[in-house]
Amino acid sequence: MSTKVKAQRSATTEAGAATTTAAPAFTLSGLITAVPAYLIEKADEATGEVVQVSRFRYLPGHPRQIRFDAKAGQFNIGGTTPLGNSLRFIPLAWRIFQDDILNMGRKLWAELFFADDKGAVCAVLFHGYSVENLYRLIEPLFYDDLTLADVAVKVTAEKKQTTKEGKTATYYIAQFSYEAADPAEVAARRDFARDFPIWRAETYTGAADMRIQHGYTVPAEEEHHEPEPAAAEPGAVPQAA
Repeated sequence: MSTKVKAQRSATTEAGAATTTAAPAFTLSGLITAVPAYLIEKADEATGEVVQVSRFRYLPGHPRQIRFDAKAGQFNIGGTTPLGNSLRFIPLAWRIFQDDILNMGRKLWAELFFADDKGAVCAVLFHGYSVENLYRLIEPLFYDDLTLADVAVKVTAEKKQTTKEGKTATYYIAQFSYEAADPAEVAARRDFARDFPIWRAETYTGAADMRIQHGYTVPAEEEHHEPEPAAAEPGAVPQAA
């Protein structure tokens, strides 16, 4: 899979094929000589040579799946590993869109991408009232000339109850708040989102009604072609590791 991308945001950028070494990055304005902020120095175990590698691990189009269980008010990894009732992260990218995905019918969704404490790039989805709550966070940031990518976002499960025909049902929605983030951490994620296509293949249909997006990019070939039935060879898929 090529990492050549078509940016889907106002500040259009085009990244060259990013690797785990300090390869130069390209934009429409030309060669960038500054080293991307997400690169760190590490000794090669085989040769002892000091090389630059990415802080973040990411298989493009296949981020680690974080799920919000609205019935239990808990987050988990892939439906199995529990993470508790809250998350805290600096977003890499996000989009709010309406689409029919995951066999759940056409809904309004919020999809956020972030790097967890171990550097794994993750994606989490919200819908319903949780999306409205995210809008309430985005709005004041916008008027302060900020975005979600400039702050540390905390997502907490909030308990709600509803009564129907004399029966009480309990469910949870996501509440969003934010606090100041380390500028160095913000810069690392900004550069990474510039150099890699941040998206999730399972939730991309090409037919979404996009409301808001930032840092979300899909490889150009995915925009015009259906996925091939055969999986690509592992060595042919660019990764950040």
